[in-house]
Amino acid sequence: MNRYLTTTLPYVNANPHLGHALEFVEADFVARIFRINGDEVFFNIGTDEHGAKIEKKAKEAKETPQKYVDTHAARFREFAEKFDISFDSFIRTTDAQHISSAQEFWKRCMKAGDIYKAEYEVKYCVGCELEKTDSELENGKCPLHFSQEIEIRKEENYYFRFSKYQEALLAKYAQQKDFVVPKERMHEITSFVSRGLKDFSISRRKEKLSWGIPVPGDDEQVMYVWFDALVNYLSVIGWPNDSASFNAWWPVTHFAGKDNLRQQSAMWQAMLLSAQLPFSKQVFIHGFLISDGKKMSKSLGNIIDPLVIIERFGAEALRYILLRHVNPFEDSDVTEELIHEHYTANLTNGLGNLVARVMTLAEEHLSHPIEMNGEDTLLNKEFLLKVEQFRFHEAMDFIFAKISDADTFIAEHKPYKGIKSGDTVEREKARDEITKLVNDLFLIATHLAPAMPRTSATIISAIRKNEKPENLFPRVSY
Repeated sequence: MNRYLTTTLPYVNANPHLGHALEFVEADFVARIFRINGDEVFFNIGTDEHGAKIEKKAKEAKETPQKYVDTHAARFREFAEKFDISFDSFIRTTDAQHISSAQEFWKRCMKAGDIYKAEYEVKYCVGCELEKTDSELENGKCPLHFSQEIEIRKEENYYFRFSKYQEALLAKYAQQKDFVVPKERMHEITSFVSRGLKDFSISRRKEKLSWGIPVPGDDEQVMYVWFDALVNYLSVIGWPNDSASFNAWWPVTHFAGKDNLRQQSAMWQAMLLSAQLPFSKQVFIHGFLISDGKKMSKSLGNIIDPLVIIERFGAEALRYILLRHVNPFEDSDVTEELIHEHYTANLTNGLGNLVARVMTLAEEHLSHPIEMNGEDTLLNKEFLLKVEQFRFHEAMDFIFAKISDADTFIAEHKPYKGIKSGDTVEREKARDEITKLVNDLFLIATHLAPAMPRTSATIISAIRKNEKPENLFPRVSY
């Protein structure tokens, strides 16, 4: 089966943060599992590089917008590589192929009668790059960017006929109950669309914003950043020129944060309908990461730098934290203290200790490595189901339950004592128990591979060599 997965494209007006790491790691976990299970996977990540915020940041840095985005796109790619994200494509919205695809997409929506020019006065959040209704504001401000003033904008722009697609979107939501996951976000977007849709602006005057993709046939306008960026999900698989690639991979499963719910599951789907293209396959919406019960922000001083965490605990440990100790559907509290606690309890004292104990016994008391067959690499169906349902924390719990079972087996059977017995039968029994534990360890490592690929590879290599590896998770002082 072909599987096409994509994260949203991070906006390059700031450095990568922990939220980006969460989305990358969640999508990577799924991509790796599908590959292990025999599926063909196309996994896309990249960067969103147009818009007012980019132009402003480039001006502050006294750089051209292109130089600014080149520098920051490289940082995001390096960031993904530090986390061992197994992406197949890193698309940039300044790529020539993407620009061409976005302009063709515009033409098709125009041909469908869904793009028109009008003058409107709107309330606009620069932080979201979105127009806002009064019901979406709190005390006249955007709840996601409370420190920024809402701008009142009045100008002639192109608009997309979003209102035309209310019934079609509601029909899709009713037909595919899990089109948006979790169900709370499905209810939220259904409610939003049910209240009625307003057409939204999809261009800006070039005299006010020069950093954008030119509107076909109008030299005075550039595309609105969201309209442009969303088309990357098509351009990266060759649309509209490579129909074989498009047909092989479409539709796509989106990974996005809850601040992207409207864009991914309503705006983008309406745009696809306008261009006479099939809906996306599914939209998974994850929660936010908070710290000490509050949204992370520089002013509160509670931002956790993922690169600092990697320096202290390693990328594998942070991948583990994000998959097991972050609820995939809700906001989750993450602090350096909690990271340290989970690392020590579950990696140092848990997985690391088990590997050291079992492989020490194997190296000393098994004459050769255990034999493994194809079935030893199969993923458990219960585990796979949890991943299919985006329940990453429960999938990780499944693995760590196996670790706990192995620890219990050692405590109850005490093979480290039996192997030293003067009784030949007792020694053989202990040797069989050690063999069982090594087999259990191989099964654990196989399931760990999509979550902690380097750790898994180290364990499997140790099993094949029948020797204890170096300490996997050294103790870290707090």
